[in-house]
Amino acid sequence: MRATFSVLAVLLLGACSIGAADEGSERFPTSGSYPAGTMERISFTAGVPEGWRISALQTPPRADAGWKVVIITGTPSWSEYWAPTIAGLPETREMIVADRPGFRTSEPEDAVRDLAKQADALAPMLEAREGQRILLVGQSFGAPVATLMAARYPDRVDALVLVSAYFGDRGPTARRMFGAGQMLHGVLPRDLRNSISEVTAQAEQLPAVWTAFQGLSQPIVFIHGDADTFVPLEADQRIAATYGHSLVTVPDGDHFLNACCVAALLDTFERAIAEAEGRQPAAPPQAANDPDPAGGPTLR
Repeated sequence: MRATFSVLAVLLLGACSIGAADEGSERFPTSGSYPAGTMERISFTAGVPEGWRISALQTPPRADAGWKVVIITGTPSWSEYWAPTIAGLPETREMIVADRPGFRTSEPEDAVRDLAKQADALAPMLEAREGQRILLVGQSFGAPVATLMAARYPDRVDALVLVSAYFGDRGPTARRMFGAGQMLHGVLPRDLRNSISEVTAQAEQLPAVWTAFQGLSQPIVFIHGDADTFVPLEADQRIAATYGHSLVTVPDGDHFLNACCVAALLDTFERAIAEAEGRQPAAPPQAANDPDPAGGPTLR
């Protein structure tokens, strides 16, 4: 019994490194940490016949925003932990990030294990004003979902950024958490239980994801921290090199670049946008959390 509780403690502590297992945690700044009007909570109807209600956090509409940044989160899917990135966004950009189906206050209650179903469910986020373009961002487990979205809705997605992308390669922290989660699946809180369920179902769907990935024509930029213990940097290096895409390496960046390394992340968004617009990206600025002027993001 003591061993079981020890394993559960490891899993819950790991979950707290992603976000919080309860509403009151302040592991990362959330929307309530910023002035009113910085971001707002909305809901929309999923783009599938079930019509689930999906909860999302977004910037208020900005008339001068020529690009809309659409975030597909990792697992567990907690949009609140993108608040620092939303708050740091330039006024010429809009952003929306949802709690994916099966997480937080989004429906349904159970996990949606089908990646293509998730892609279709989240497709309403790709709606844009006339003349506005879409940068789609997939974080960790959200990377394959975003890949399928870009393939299924190519007329709506102009560029793709993959953040700490998880395509099945697990680092030591992810292996430890996943093993503990499988052992205790039946007693876990809903979000953690659904997270384990969707990760378990990912492997058999990856061949379809790779087929979609190889068919993409949009600019694709990877970004990954070199201190990531959830997904090895080498995994994204291998994918980017194999398919000829840019990779931004963030020194000392962990798996959660949306909290630790906002400046580097926003710069990568602009790099992808510049590629889509057919121009050279600006030189990357020093990351805000990096005291060493020589230690900014590395482009490869």
